[in-house]
Amino acid sequence: MKSEEVNDCFASALKDEKKGKKHKGLLIANPDDKKAEEYLSKAKRNLELCDFYKEKGFDYKIPEEWFYTLYYCALAILSKFGIESRSQKCTATFLRYAKDNSLIDYDDDFIDRITFHRDKGERSDVDERETARYGSSIKSEEVASKYGHMTVTCKKAISQCEEIVFSDKEFDLPKELY
Repeated sequence: MKSEEVNDCFASALKDEKKGKKHKGLLIANPDDKKAEEYLSKAKRNLELCDFYKEKGFDYKIPEEWFYTLYYCALAILSKFGIESRSQKCTATFLRYAKDNSLIDYDDDFIDRITFHRDKGERSDVDERETARYGSSIKSEEVASKYGHMTVTCKKAISQCEEIVFSDKEFDLPKELY
């Protein structure tokens, strides 16, 4: 991942903020361990919702909860760097940059799952979330067949996120990004 894409996320947010608008990008804040831990707790709680929804027959809600479990892990990691995000695209873009530049040890799969793909042939969990949320179906065989795999995937993401969040390592934002 090239730094230009991440730079664009920071520049866009600053531009919006200067215009008095809510930004749709990344802003530099202070690293916030407490916020990172709160996002991590939220990810764990979110995963618990999947079991509840499964028991109650709310299959259509589960892909959204999987997605947000992974997304809250991403926001926890950004909090460690001192980054505020209001963009799923920029969140994924920063994580990809951090991973590719060895700033974090986080599986590509977790980043890919929260990445929006513009090409029609490419799908991610963003698409699964939207299909489940806006589609007419309540029950889903696909959700049932993926349930075990996605539960394990989310637990692995939480575990890797915990290693980052509870690390004593300083997560400095590279100067080339702002």
